[in-house]
Amino acid sequence: MKYSEEFENVDLKKVVVGDEAQKYRHMLEVKYPVSEGRILYWSGDYSIHHIWDYAFNEKLEIGEQDRSDHNILLTEAPNNPKSNKMRMLEAMLETYGWAGATCAMQAILVLYAQGLVTGVVLDAGDGVSHCIPVWEGVMLADQIKRLNVAGRSVTERLVKLLQARGFNFHRSADMDTVRQIKEKFCYVGYDLKVENKLAVDTTCLTKKYRLPDGRVITLGAERFQAPEVLFQPHLGDEKYAEQKGIHEMVYDMIMGVCFMPWQTLSVVTCFCFVQCQIDLRKDFFKRIVLSGGSTMYPGLPTRLEKEISDLVLKRNFKGSKDALKKFKLKVEDPPRRKYMVFLGGAVLANLMKDTKEFWISQQEWNEKGGQRVVAERWKV
Repeated sequence: MKYSEEFENVDLKKVVVGDEAQKYRHMLEVKYPVSEGRILYWSGDYSIHHIWDYAFNEKLEIGEQDRSDHNILLTEAPNNPKSNKMRMLEAMLETYGWAGATCAMQAILVLYAQGLVTGVVLDAGDGVSHCIPVWEGVMLADQIKRLNVAGRSVTERLVKLLQARGFNFHRSADMDTVRQIKEKFCYVGYDLKVENKLAVDTTCLTKKYRLPDGRVITLGAERFQAPEVLFQPHLGDEKYAEQKGIHEMVYDMIMGVCFMPWQTLSVVTCFCFVQCQIDLRKDFFKRIVLSGGSTMYPGLPTRLEKEISDLVLKRNFKGSKDALKKFKLKVEDPPRRKYMVFLGGAVLANLMKDTKEFWISQQEWNEKGGQRVVAERWKV
């Protein structure tokens, strides 16, 4: 809202954030300062600073004195622009006055939370999905795969399916209602032929949901049709006609792992390097870790394993099921994977709390300047 409004005896502030915005979102048009893992709004009514103010001052109740005595660990998505990293650190050190700050990659934190240092993280949030390889605690940045299909795409797909049945959803409040329906009832089908037959021939998939306006809608096949965009992106939008699903993204990333240009290697070194690559792929296939709210759909882990196994059977083993029996594949689906980044960050911050070199102090920031500090720390 751009102004205070008296509505149903509720005085809304100019900017409403967090739980308060959620409570009254039926009266508001909601904006998101972060999209596809990147901060878009640094000032104005939709600034990220409103969320930080709300988190520090209202939710966590961390005053200026407490901040000046403690460090803060920020997390960042893959390929976060250098300028964004600088502005994040600048805000923490200069605006909010934390004693020290640093940034950590979300994928690495996910593995830390699982007690791993090597593996593949499939992170699917609201706006974007990433497949990120990590080897011995180092993210292989040039191997990252990205898909602009995630939770919001599933919500939009469900909206279209419901609109086709005569239900109209327009405002952001309506979208949030559909999101709640999605989170409560949607799942990933293991075999679409079986799911479609169940939807047509039985009522076992039928669920009812009462909308805020009192209407009751019935869901059936929509429950598995909406999340299917994660595996078939073109179902959500024609612009994704050439996009591969999350299963192919993971497979292609693992099979494409490479550390150095082949032209510079001798024959002997090439042989050793090929063997190293094969061993690394084996490690990656055995350590695929799910993270993010959009991996929480029931059935997603088993479907992902099935789809990746089918790709390996077809492309690597030429249809040999005997060879596939020896193939080891594991998709780890931690129960709290929606919060894996936070859990890993808590582990890392606690381990490094007394290691001064790990944190960027206000003194270092002021003496060297943000650009130099970021360049030295992250080699950018």
